Amino acid sequence: MSDVKEPRRFRTLFLSDIHLGTKDCQAGLLIDFLKHNEADTIYLVGDIIDGWRLKSGWYWPQAQNDVVQKLLRQARKGVKIYYTPGNHDEFARDFLGIFFGGVEIIDHAIHETADGKRLLVIHGDQFDVVVKHARWLAFLGDWAYEFALWANRWFNQIRRSFGFPYWSLSAWAKLKVKNAVSFIGDYESALADAARRHQTDGVVCGHIHHAAIRDIDGMLYVNTGDFVESCTAVAEHANGTLEILHWQATAAEQAQANALAQARLPGRQAAA
Repeated sequence: MSDVKEPRRFRTLFLSDIHLGTKDCQAGLLIDFLKHNEADTIYLVGDIIDGWRLKSGWYWPQAQNDVVQKLLRQARKGVKIYYTPGNHDEFARDFLGIFFGGVEIIDHAIHETADGKRLLVIHGDQFDVVVKHARWLAFLGDWAYEFALWANRWFNQIRRSFGFPYWSLSAWAKLKVKNAVSFIGDYESALADAARRHQTDGVVCGHIHHAAIRDIDGMLYVNTGDFVESCTAVAEHANGTLEILHWQATAAEQAQANALAQARLPGRQAAA
């Protein structure tokens, strides 16, 4: 569409929890996101590939391969890309310090923003007591999450047929179930403490699929969210400001929705 804007340029993009290798990975939306949002540096903050799911059955459609190729093309063009593995792609931790197609695999990073803040960049599973000390429970939780996504697919097909937007059962549970809310709070505090131990000003992480930018006891806590349900990323602007980007629809769909919204404004038809 002619009214789709040129790509936005950022200083840095942070992406996590893409879960390539699963049916719920939003590869098409991610390709569209990367097409319309560019950066000098990209951090892939863990769970990019879902090794857990691939072990139980291979699933890798062309769209997911296109995501990998898109990122590799960015690296060839000079974009600095750093990959900090998470628990679902922990196999990549065997290759720390190695470059794959221009993408450097690292355990964690210290990123300095344009306004001088030093941020610890790490997936965050290292601070999840369930993942660290009760892996069987983590696998059980992953199965439950997969079931919730399966249920959501069918439920949202019905919602879309009636014109309703996507609704996430797991996201609702995270905000409504007391134990889940408590876990998120404990996790965020643990990451803020980790940033303090690294003598940084804050942390950028992923893992819990809950995007946020907020202050925790003087530490900047940034979570990129995920590209499975919420389809979010975090961008650093040229002045160092951080912003959560939402990409639940393609750029063309967003432009069409904006045009329809403008057409429905009061008095617009009369003025036309």
